[in-house]
Amino acid sequence: MLATHRDLTLTGLYNVLEKLRKGEALTGKEQDIHERGLVSVMKHLHDQIDEAVFDAYGWPRDLRDEDILGRLLELNKERRVEEAKGHVRWLRPEYQAPAAKRIVVSEQGKLDITHIPSAAKAGARKAPWPRTLPERVTTIRGLLAEQPRPAHLEELARRFQRAPRDDVQEVLNALVALGLARRIDGNRYAP
Repeated sequence: MLATHRDLTLTGLYNVLEKLRKGEALTGKEQDIHERGLVSVMKHLHDQIDEAVFDAYGWPRDLRDEDILGRLLELNKERRVEEAKGHVRWLRPEYQAPAAKRIVVSEQGKLDITHIPSAAKAGARKAPWPRTLPERVTTIRGLLAEQPRPAHLEELARRFQRAPRDDVQEVLNALVALGLARRIDGNRYAP
C-alpha cells in the first residue's frame, strides 16, 4: 500500500491500527488511512501472527504486555545459562552452525545442536578454521565453554588448521566486548 499511496506512512498505519485495537472512533483522516492502507487486513494478519506466537510458546492468549515481557526475560535468562555451558539452541543450524557435529530434535520439534565441534582431541585431526565470522564466534565460544580452565590464545589457535592467530584474537576480543567471554590475564580467556 505504501508504494501505491505515497502519502501513507507506517506510523500513520500503526496509529490507526492501535485505535482499532482500543475500539476508539476514527477521525475522517484516520478513516481514509484505514481504507487506503487496508489497516483491517493488516490487523487480521498481525492477529494471526500473535496467535501463532502464543501457540509456539504454549502461552495463553490473554497475557498482558508486561506478562509477555516477563516470560521472554525468563526465557532469555535460561538460554544465557545454557549457552554459557556450551548448549546452543539453533533456529537454523544449517546456516548458523553448519559445522556442528550433532543435531538433536527436541520433544517440541525444535532442532538443538548440543555440541559444537571443538578442539582436536588427542590424536584427532585439527578442525578446519571456520570460513565465516559468525561460525568463528560460535566455535570459539563453544571451545571456551568446554574448557575446565581458562584457555590461552595460542592453545585455541593450535586447534585449527590454518587459523591465523590474529583472527582468533579478533574473535576473542569481540566475545569480550559483547560480554560473552572474559580476559583473565594476558592471553587467557574464559566464558
